[in-house]
Formats: sequence, C-alpha cells, structure tokens
Amino acid sequence: MKKFKGLDRRTVLRIGRIGSVLSVLMYVSYIPQIINNLNGNYGNPIQPLVAAINCTIWVLYAVLGEKKDWPLFIANLPGIIFGLITFFTSLH
Repeated sequence: MKKFKGLDRRTVLRIGRIGSVLSVLMYVSYIPQIINNLNGNYGNPIQPLVAAINCTIWVLYAVLGEKKDWPLFIANLPGIIFGLITFFTSLH
C-alpha cells in the first residue's frame, strides 16, 4: 500500500472525505444567514462573495485538470451556490 508522509492510503482517503463533508457543511451553514437576510437582518455581503469566487476557482481547477478531481468539485460547488445566494440576499 502506498504511503503518504507516513500515512497509509486509507487514512489519507478518510481525511479527504472528512474534509469534503466539512466543506459542504461550511457552505450549507449560510442558510441561517440567508433566512436572516430575507427577514431584513442583513449580513455583510463581502465574505460570502469572496467564498463564492474562491469556490469557483477550485471548481474550475477540479474539472479543467487532466485528471478530474470530483471530491474537490463536490466540496466546493455548494460554496458557489450558497455564497452567491447569501451575497445577493444581503444586498439591501
């Protein structure tokens, strides 16, 4: 089994899966801010916009490479969607 800096491949894959799940949860956590924005309690639009731009770059990197990186794509796609929704609902 191939080693990654002293870790076996299964451990590295588990770390990657945990990272992917946490990335999705991080962007899904925008939902309460979206609700607040829609109720007139506007949040700062800069952070979700920057997050959406960052995620767009990572999604492009994941799909435009010679070898597609689907976990990276899946982990960042919600950031584009929820970041943009949060951004646009925070404008008043």
